Parts: sequence; structure tokens; C-alpha cells
Amino acid sequence: MPESSVHPKVRDTRVLRRNALAVLLPIGPLCVAVLRLVLPYGTNDDPQALLAAVAADQAAQSTVLWLSTAAVLALVPALFALTRLAMCRAPALALAAIILALPGYLGIAALTVSDAAALAAVTAGLSPADSVALLGELAAQPALTASVILFVVGHVSGTVLLGAALWRAGAVSGWAGAALVVSQPLHLAIVVTGGPKILDGAAWALTALGFAAGSLTLARMSDDEYEPRS
Repeated sequence: MPESSVHPKVRDTRVLRRNALAVLLPIGPLCVAVLRLVLPYGTNDDPQALLAAVAADQAAQSTVLWLSTAAVLALVPALFALTRLAMCRAPALALAAIILALPGYLGIAALTVSDAAALAAVTAGLSPADSVALLGELAAQPALTASVILFVVGHVSGTVLLGAALWRAGAVSGWAGAALVVSQPLHLAIVVTGGPKILDGAAWALTALGFAAGSLTLARMSDDEYEPRS
């Protein structure tokens, strides 16, 4: 029997997978950066003000929902790809980063529940009192509250550790690691203080910049550096 029939040639897809990941990496944080800019309400608004803002700009709220979905779908594989870059030389930091950041990024979906409910309340024509009561009931759900807490703690601390891991591993330049380290604490400070949306978008743009530095690293790697063939 010919040897080729015993060991059929497997197509080498490493360059395709590596470049596809390089393109994907900054998409998630860019989606969130745009989301923070188009969000029709302020993150410190009370339910009445939030609902009024959503009613006044339903298109923006719908855009927020689509961007939230795209962000989760892009951030999770990007996190695994970036962690892989740091794992060899900074394994402890990389492991801690993914343990915290993964539930954090997935927690964006929990925020989408409230955003979808606000838009649905408006489009369904619920009374202001009923709409406020609906949002209050959602906020009181323990599972949703836990998901929001995981989001806040996970995406901030996880991104900080991810930046430190990539920097420590030499997978990105110092400025890129620093951008990741400061981006989410800056975002949190802006949200807590009710700062301008443009600054919040800029904070997430710093995250996107750090992810894009990982893209450059992936694009410049050889196929064997990315995935050695046995």
C-alpha cells in the first residue's frame, strides 16, 4: 500500500487561522468603544431618565444591543488567543487573567438583558410605572446581579492582568501592555464618576489598541512559532 494512502497529506491552515485571529482581536473592544459612545442614557441615570432616553432614541438603543452581542462573540476567542501568546513566558499571570476576564467578558450579556428590557418596555407601550417596575424586578434578580458583579470585577481586573502578562511575556510592546493595564480602571473611574462618554469610549479604545498590538504579534509570527508541527 502506498505510504501516501496511509498518511494522507493534511492541509496546513496555520497561516489562515493566525491571520483570522489577528483580524478578530481588536473587534470586541472596538464594539464596546462605539457602544459607550452611542449609548443613549448615562450609566448613572435613574430608571425614569434611562427609559426616557431610550424612548427618545430607540435606534441608538437597538445599536447598543447589536454591538453588545458582537462584543461578546469577539472578546471571548480574542481572550484565548492573547492568553496563548503570554502563557509560555508568563503562565501564572496569563492563567489569572483568563480566569478573571472570561466571566467578565461573558458578563456583558447580563447588561444586555436590562438594555433589551428597557427597549422592549418602550416599544411595547408599557406605562412609565410598569416600565420602572420591570427594570426594578430585573435588578433584584440574584442571578443577574451576580453576573453584573462578575462583569465588573472580571473585565477590569482580568484586562489589567492580561496586559501585565503580555508585557511580561514580551508578546507586546511596553506601551501596548500599559494601555491594557490602565484602560479598564480608567473606564471604571469614568463610569463611577459619571464622566463624559467620549472619555469612556477612549478608555475602551485603549483596550482595542492593546488587542491590536497582539494582532501585530500574531501577524508577524512564523507558522512554526504560532503552532509547531510535530
